[in-house]
Amino acid sequence: MMASRKYFAHAFALLFGLLAVEAHAQDVRSWLTRMNSAMEALNYEGTFVHVHGGNAETLRITHRNDNGHISERVVSKDGVRREIIRRADEVRVILPNRRVVLLDETREASPLVSALPSYSEVLEPHYEFALRATARRVAERPTQVIRIRPKDEFRYGYRLWLDQDTAMPLKSQLVDENGEIIEQILFTRFEIFDFIPAAQLESTIDTEGFKLLAPARSRPVPDEGVLWQASMLPGGFALSVANHGPLAGSEHPVEHHVYSDGLAVVSVFIEDPQAEAEVAEGFSMLGSTNAFSTTVSGRKVTAIGEVPYKTLHQIAISLTAE
Repeated sequence: MMASRKYFAHAFALLFGLLAVEAHAQDVRSWLTRMNSAMEALNYEGTFVHVHGGNAETLRITHRNDNGHISERVVSKDGVRREIIRRADEVRVILPNRRVVLLDETREASPLVSALPSYSEVLEPHYEFALRATARRVAERPTQVIRIRPKDEFRYGYRLWLDQDTAMPLKSQLVDENGEIIEQILFTRFEIFDFIPAAQLESTIDTEGFKLLAPARSRPVPDEGVLWQASMLPGGFALSVANHGPLAGSEHPVEHHVYSDGLAVVSVFIEDPQAEAEVAEGFSMLGSTNAFSTTVSGRKVTAIGEVPYKTLHQIAISLTAE
């Protein structure tokens, strides 16, 4: 009888522990899902500092959601003057010092979006997610702290401070395997509004006479047409994009691959054999981004991403021509 009681007590404790772990995991998923939604759904204004590659830049952001129609304006407050205007799927980067307007089609043109992770279930085999017990105040608002830790040496981790009321990310740190901060976003002022007038999203820069630059058009390569394959991808990484087309500053086409695990992203450029290489072979750093260049079967290959050098090296040297 005593043995039976001990058995059931042990089984109950084990079950309770498993349920507690699952509840904790559900809490983390809920916070991260709310974070992804908050960045688009809220009407807000704020000022944040973006620190990367040893440089710090202060930016002001105004974000408007008008019944699902998204617009956003980001203005630099120091350093090189620039203004980023996003309406739906079009992004304009205005550089008055160069009298240039750059057209883009991705949200990642915003320094806030590009510095933050986006959660999905495909990440869970390769990252650990944890809620921190202690809450910290950021921009005078209480936050919930979340840690995203990689399970291997092929990717970086994150620390996130999410607003307790809305899950808006008020602070984000990209950290390496030693816990060193590679990139950081920190709001110093953050306000939520019921409504933001459209006029506040208009640029204050007169762009008459500015040169309009659109990205060179590349064409998607069908799966059966991809000429190069990476044979030793780190776990979780897969080819997500394959394009072939011109690269700015070069007259020769480039094959461009994007490999991702759902969070970390690596871009690989495979140059035409006639192109003159402008990047020296070996490892280098471009701001908070690492790069590795080498020659594979007579082609210059460059891998770039906010990932450890080991990841770039493994992907680049494993490329083979089909």
